Amino acid sequence: MSRRTSAMPSNSSTNSGVPASSDGAQEKQKMLLSSETGHFSMVRALHLADLVTELNGFCGVMSVFSSLRYCLGDPHEYGAIWAALGFMPFGLFFDFMDGRIARWRKKSSLMGQELDSLADLISFGMAPAAAAFALGVRTPLDHLFLSFFVLCGLTRLARFNVTAAVLPKDKTGKSKYFEGTPIPTTLSIVGFMAYWVSQDWILEDLPLGIAAQGTMFEFHPIVLLFVLHGCLMVSKTLHIPKP
Repeated sequence: MSRRTSAMPSNSSTNSGVPASSDGAQEKQKMLLSSETGHFSMVRALHLADLVTELNGFCGVMSVFSSLRYCLGDPHEYGAIWAALGFMPFGLFFDFMDGRIARWRKKSSLMGQELDSLADLISFGMAPAAAAFALGVRTPLDHLFLSFFVLCGLTRLARFNVTAAVLPKDKTGKSKYFEGTPIPTTLSIVGFMAYWVSQDWILEDLPLGIAAQGTMFEFHPIVLLFVLHGCLMVSKTLHIPKP
């Protein structure tokens, strides 16, 4: 999960390794975004890294749409669900590249951090939950568990934006660790779902079946994978070293 700037500037550099001298560029961008210079002034204010982040969001949106398209078609025609699962790793690629591009060009963006978090929420929060729903995780209690997962991702990203500037830094200015698992690690669940599709383990054949069937509390035990991952994302004591 790449982060290109922090909500609060540090003394020497941002958490992505972009020097604090970029503060002037950030102030310029704030002026561009707030000034009334035409309908597309916001687009002109975006950096190249921000546009790459938009591609991350695009992959997430396309994944959600593909899951919806799968729900409308023959459940044994897997093209749409494979597309839904495949867009998410592409989102990770763009999430990785935006930070690299920002450091290469030595340009950070105040809006870039917000774009990054919002794109990550779509690609690694909403998209996996939508794919799980498409594959059959659809009881009312399943909905609550999947919502918990997405909200944990939302909370984890918000916490990162608030605390990134005060986390311990290395000599380049990057945070030494993540608090809780980064939201792109939800791709591990996506890998499980891809395996289920390859084995035709969908709908009534989901692994572990359904618990409390026929009652108002029925749910698919497999959804607890999402609950566990949500808890790991918001953990305060779990520190994941940055590569």
